[in-house]
Amino acid sequence: MKIVVADGLAPEGLERLRASFDVVVESGLSDDALPVALADAVAVIVRSRTRITAAAIVRARRLRVIARAGVGTDNIDVEAATHRGILVLTTPESSTISTAEHTMALILASARNVPAAHAATAQGGWERERFVGAELYGKTLGIVGLGKIGSEVARRAVAFGMRVIACDPYTPADRAARLGVELLPMEAVLERADVLTLHLPLTPRTRHIIGPAQFARMRPGIRIVNCARGGLIDEGALLAELEEGRVASAALDVFEQEPPGESPLVRHPRVIATPHLGASTEEAQRGIGIEVAEQVIAALAGRPAKGAVNAPVLQEDTWHRLEPFAGLMSALGAIAQQLAQGQITGIEFMYEGEIAGEQTQLLDASFLVSLLAPILDQPVNPVNAAILAKERGIGLSDLRRDHSEDFSSLIRVRLSTTAGPLVVGGTLFGHREPRITHLDGYRIDLVPAAHMLFVWNVDRPGMIGRVGTILGGQHVNIAGMQVGRTSPGGTAVMVLTIDAPAPRAVVDELGRVDGIAAVKVVDLA
Repeated sequence: MKIVVADGLAPEGLERLRASFDVVVESGLSDDALPVALADAVAVIVRSRTRITAAAIVRARRLRVIARAGVGTDNIDVEAATHRGILVLTTPESSTISTAEHTMALILASARNVPAAHAATAQGGWERERFVGAELYGKTLGIVGLGKIGSEVARRAVAFGMRVIACDPYTPADRAARLGVELLPMEAVLERADVLTLHLPLTPRTRHIIGPAQFARMRPGIRIVNCARGGLIDEGALLAELEEGRVASAALDVFEQEPPGESPLVRHPRVIATPHLGASTEEAQRGIGIEVAEQVIAALAGRPAKGAVNAPVLQEDTWHRLEPFAGLMSALGAIAQQLAQGQITGIEFMYEGEIAGEQTQLLDASFLVSLLAPILDQPVNPVNAAILAKERGIGLSDLRRDHSEDFSSLIRVRLSTTAGPLVVGGTLFGHREPRITHLDGYRIDLVPAAHMLFVWNVDRPGMIGRVGTILGGQHVNIAGMQVGRTSPGGTAVMVLTIDAPAPRAVVDELGRVDGIAAVKVVDLA
């Protein structure tokens, strides 16, 4: 069996592959030459340069695995690969230490003005007073995202004598305590940190997670470090904060556009910029080569691959039965992720009726992917979602009943959190259309939509009209509304589907209405 290595690989990785396969190294392939090289290949390994397009995938009829020697998959058409039943792999672990160490290097370089001091000294200067820095000892490091890399940064910061606080809703408090980290809400981390470092994936929900509103909460003189993903920080807002002197310095290894070119942010005198070097160590490259080789070997042997980023291939008839339920579970997971409060400690999947007789691991995984992917700093997929949940102290269980009182199949998911339980549930209408039917103690009939607004209120006359008036006044068009209540005059929930994301002004105005207890924006787009 032939494996094509398109962008080079560490010798240790090539050695492992060549023990079992015919390995062809083809560097610098053009888009036209790539399909020819892949015509009889069962696997291809790429880095960031080679693009695996849908056109190449269609022509690579024997291809079973596409492996990225790295983390990102921007250069791979994952959707096309999934459609063809091709497993896409990445190497999520081998660059952990390298990236954590680079983060610490940038924190230190920023605190002690190392690059500027070196440049001045190399030009013949000797300006000790100009480059007086700050000690890390006793300072507070704020970490946004306490996954693998964030945890390694925390260990090193604690060794420097720093106080470490972090925001990560999926890390249990006892695990954080073992690292010497205090878990806090995002707002508190921003307000207390002397140095802030980000370790999150870039998703629509995390893009510009640090923007003008977040900068406004920070202490004057804060130092910002980002070795995770460009786009987590609003670079225009960061430049403005640097110009105004509120941010003492920024150390960036990643940018919204790479390379950043003649960016005024990169040229700013209090910015340290490196060209995406997080994984650029000899050890990391060796580890990535070995890891990607071992994953490709395992996948081709039919064994689980921990770096898979797309769903495993199912028998066609099983997939046709479960695919609509997987979509329902993805919606339920996304809703739960945005409604849950506190640390999640347990998840119970409850299957009732016909669905209880199916193999539901894919459905569990679909829920977990939507729940975990927006906040973890590594790929989450149906293969690894349960493992990642358990690593974060989230217990998983299921309950099955062979009948349901109201539906042929019903799925409910109960989240146990430190703030109390949350139950979401749903079914399919006509075997294809997902419907949300349960939300805590409320019964509703909701078709999941891209943009939704959840309003909890006292059940009394005029509440629906008041909500509609406020949305209309803010030019928010209501596409649909569902209402559930516990009892007449008790508590109720309104779920509104709207044409665009709800502006903050709408949420704030609704929150001030007498009788409205809570308002939540939920976006599935």
